[in-house]
Amino acid sequence: MDSANSTLSNDPLRPGNTGAVHEIVLLGLSQPRVLSLALAILLLLSYATVLLGNLSIILTIRAEPRLAASPMYYLLGNLSLVDLCYTSVTTPQMALGLLSGHATISLGECLAQLFFLHFLGCTEIFLLTAMAYDRYVAICQPLHYTAIMSCRTCARLVAGSWLGALAHSLVQTLLATTLPYCGPNRIDHYFCDVAPLLGVACTDTSLVEILVVSNTGAISLGCFLVLLVSYGVILAALQRRSAEDRRKALSTCTAHLMVVAIFFGPCIFIYTRPFSTIPADKVVSLLATVVTPMLNPLIYTLRNTEMKGAMRRLWGRWVRAEK
Repeated sequence: MDSANSTLSNDPLRPGNTGAVHEIVLLGLSQPRVLSLALAILLLLSYATVLLGNLSIILTIRAEPRLAASPMYYLLGNLSLVDLCYTSVTTPQMALGLLSGHATISLGECLAQLFFLHFLGCTEIFLLTAMAYDRYVAICQPLHYTAIMSCRTCARLVAGSWLGALAHSLVQTLLATTLPYCGPNRIDHYFCDVAPLLGVACTDTSLVEILVVSNTGAISLGCFLVLLVSYGVILAALQRRSAEDRRKALSTCTAHLMVVAIFFGPCIFIYTRPFSTIPADKVVSLLATVVTPMLNPLIYTLRNTEMKGAMRRLWGRWVRAEK
């Protein structure tokens, strides 16, 4: 009898399990078999699209010396690398969980996933801001573009993006690590993030919520407003340019704005609201971590004549080499 009770108390799927938490049950991965298979197939297809799209951009930029020497494409290559890593943090684990029916993750793995999710997500935010600065200089100060956007400046922008994101992610992870977790050990989500994880903590998390919103929320909303202002200035400056210059600039800026809207929308929705009164929306989180990295390469290639031309030339060289 004691053995049976012990087994029940250690069952991670048991609703009443409120002991010290060592495993987290991700209820988003606990779906009926048919639905789990369908979701897993969709996730794997989207992941394959992310890998193919972003690797194509990275290889094309590296293979084309003219693109590799351009600050805009240098930043785009870094963005593609971040997108590739960002979706790799969650999508394979979600797909495998749905296929195997294994809906649990250890607390340590959960905190590691949270760290890399915020590290790469924040890096993408800073890189998108750096790309907006690059477009501002190119359009508003074209005569000084080469001097301002030098190799050293580009390297500093990229390094600052990675280091700033590292500092942000360390803060988020430390806040989550210091909390005591005593259950119930179930979160209604597909992966680990700060908002759903706070529901497992057995202490008042009001201060942590404020710190998370003032950190992640402020970064998301602040960079988004900076981007809107910068593109507003760019659009105003384009009024004084020729029709051809406006067409070229708008083609590039439109692609950037589409990516900004798709990425920042879910981030602002998730991290600028109180977690305790408004539950985390796992569907919106799924859009941010799976759909956005899949759309980015499509937007940057389909709307970018220069990139499409470079990809065709690269593909042509590969075909001729095979023959």
